[in-house]
Amino acid sequence: AYLRFLSTTIQLSFLATAICIALAYPLCYAMVALRPMFASFLFVCVICSFFASYLVRTYAWLLLLQRRGLLNSFLIERGWIEQPLQLVYNMEGTVIGMVHILLPMMVLPLYAAMKSVDGNLVKAALGLGASPSRAFRDVFLPLSLPGLAAGSLLVFILSLGFYLTPAILGGGRIVVWATAIATAAEENPVWGAASALGIILLAGTFGLLYILKRLLRIDSVLRRAG
Repeated sequence: AYLRFLSTTIQLSFLATAICIALAYPLCYAMVALRPMFASFLFVCVICSFFASYLVRTYAWLLLLQRRGLLNSFLIERGWIEQPLQLVYNMEGTVIGMVHILLPMMVLPLYAAMKSVDGNLVKAALGLGASPSRAFRDVFLPLSLPGLAAGSLLVFILSLGFYLTPAILGGGRIVVWATAIATAAEENPVWGAASALGIILLAGTFGLLYILKRLLRIDSVLRRAG
């Protein structure tokens, strides 16, 4: 059972991190490329999500995605679907809620890294005959990788300890490691099992950081992103 909980936790973390990357990179690139007024508007939209608690945002997604929620009602009224879609109490709904909460954690370091890229380097590549796609691939993308690595690491580590969103949007069907810790703490008055599970999660997180540090030199990446 614990291996299944661990597998679910890692799977959710990878999915949330991958989707955050796919959404945050074009958003941050647009924020850098657009006029300052539009970029500031997008940045404020990202920051505004911090003004609502995790609980409020999670229940908002529950109201939107449940079988009689706003999204299913809208699709049925338009005749696009005949039966309500199962968007909550499963992996899909849990990932949607996690991505909404974690996306700003990816956007902030990535935007800071992109903002620090010297635009003259891209112009120089274009002036030397590179196509726009190659200038982006060979110049802009490598320079933005520190922010991408920092945001990905932050999102993944936060995903490992998520409890509230999987508990509500998963409906008890998506059991993650944090849920197992909470269950053990409620069922065991001496907190032995809960403490052991917490130590395993902590040790696994530090082990992951150590591996990334050795393989990717993540400390220098984070220092450059800062």
